[in-house]
Amino acid sequence: MFLGRFENKLDEKGRLAMPSKFRARLAEGFVVTRGFEPCLTIYPMAEWQKLADALNRFPVTDQKSRSLRRVLFAQATDTELDKQGRILIPEYLREAAGLRSEVVVAGMDAYIEIWDRERWQAIEAEHEDRATDIAQSLADLGM
Repeated sequence: MFLGRFENKLDEKGRLAMPSKFRARLAEGFVVTRGFEPCLTIYPMAEWQKLADALNRFPVTDQKSRSLRRVLFAQATDTELDKQGRILIPEYLREAAGLRSEVVVAGMDAYIEIWDRERWQAIEAEHEDRATDIAQSLADLGM
């Protein structure tokens, strides 16, 4: 389980040190890809396989399915931590997520999101303003 948020910096080569509490769960390898918002997502291999299996149940003849495949698969890279616990984020993914120097690494239970720090702060402020509405929506869904 990935919990919490951590601030860190990308180095000049695009490497990011992962929080030490996340490293054990990433030790078997993982996939980095674009998120649905302007961020990146990291899936441990077991979680990535679940996502891939679910997506592969949809026919390739469906346009929305093909579009989602392009977002998730074509822009993904499988990787592992280096000896210092860092990941190398390819330039095309850094650009897609608007990552500059300062980033937020956020645990999302089964996966991790990586955000540009300023974008994360804007999203966080928006969620604080809408917390009551979000809670009500979840209650309406039976949570």
